[in-house]
Amino acid sequence: MPWNNQNGGGGWKGGGGNNGGPWGQGPWGQGGGGKPGGQPPDLEEILKRSQDRMKQVMPSGGPPGILMFLIFAIAAAVVGFYAFTFVVKPDELGVVLQFGKYERQEGPGLHFRLPYPIEEVLKPKVTQERRIEVGMQSAATTRGALTRDVPQESLMLTGDENIVDVDFVVVWRIKSEEKDEKTGQAGVEKYLFNIQNPVSTVKEVAESAMREVVGKRDIQPILTAERQKIELEVRDLMQQTLDSYDAGVYIVRVQMQKVDPPEKVIDAFRDVQAAKADQERIQNVARGYANKIVPEARGEAERILQAAEGYKQQTVQEALGQASRFEKVYGEYAKAPDITRKRMFLETMERVFKGTDKIILDSSGGGSGVVPYLPLDQLRKPAPAEQGGR
Repeated sequence: MPWNNQNGGGGWKGGGGNNGGPWGQGPWGQGGGGKPGGQPPDLEEILKRSQDRMKQVMPSGGPPGILMFLIFAIAAAVVGFYAFTFVVKPDELGVVLQFGKYERQEGPGLHFRLPYPIEEVLKPKVTQERRIEVGMQSAATTRGALTRDVPQESLMLTGDENIVDVDFVVVWRIKSEEKDEKTGQAGVEKYLFNIQNPVSTVKEVAESAMREVVGKRDIQPILTAERQKIELEVRDLMQQTLDSYDAGVYIVRVQMQKVDPPEKVIDAFRDVQAAKADQERIQNVARGYANKIVPEARGEAERILQAAEGYKQQTVQEALGQASRFEKVYGEYAKAPDITRKRMFLETMERVFKGTDKIILDSSGGGSGVVPYLPLDQLRKPAPAEQGGR
């Protein structure tokens, strides 16, 4: 049935050109093989002309049998190629399902399979590292990356009953190892068939593991020194949990992005931290003073102990010497008591009268009793006049 171009403009209502076409010159205008007056040719006429041209090319009235065979063979080869083969990219792993059941896995390259629905191929990207954010949501905008905090995921209770705001990222990928000896399943098979929503499962396990690790620690180590240790513990706990699920997921790393007190109390917390820093500084000054004074006191104490020990040794040795001397004197006294007694008396008198003026009296001989003597020690002393002149 011919197309009746009413209103002179066809489907475009005459807008866009002088002849009613959308691009200016109408498709059936002057010189285009159409009827005069801008009318389109009949479809029957076009089909008839096409048949006539085919008959001119093929006088027999149709294509020869060999041509039809070639066309059929090419079509069958193309259909067979796509029906019996599949290509696995370098970052993929081909998982072949036979009637919906895991049959085998194929590495990168061209492989053969039975046509659908007998065998079906899944191609998960086993080398791709996937990223999950917990406690925050990042979005790319024209002005750069925009991060929004998610308090219901990031606020956690510490071991000392404080609240900490933790944002972290989990990087994971699909396990590509061979079959497990216990379950008989390969890693990619576990990933495809054991968990329904891998992304949601990994995220929930990550949040649970972080809450468990944070809940065992005080807030101060979490904010300062133990961030790397916490990341390793969370990663190991996540891997252990996912392995118990036979999830076929490998946790590459856990990265803590932001660890702060809650926003409403962060100013007060900073004041507390400043006070603790002052306390630490004062304690360090006190430790430095103690490290200076204590060694000095210990040295003085050691000096006193050494002096006391020396005095002790001196006293003991003198006592031992006196005792030895007494024993020797007593031995001589036992041999000659009178002589020894007289000698001891004279030695004692010598020590007593050594520094005094002495007058010797002699009552024998009928004299006056005073024995004159020359005071040699007085001759050595200067005269009082001479001392005054000087």
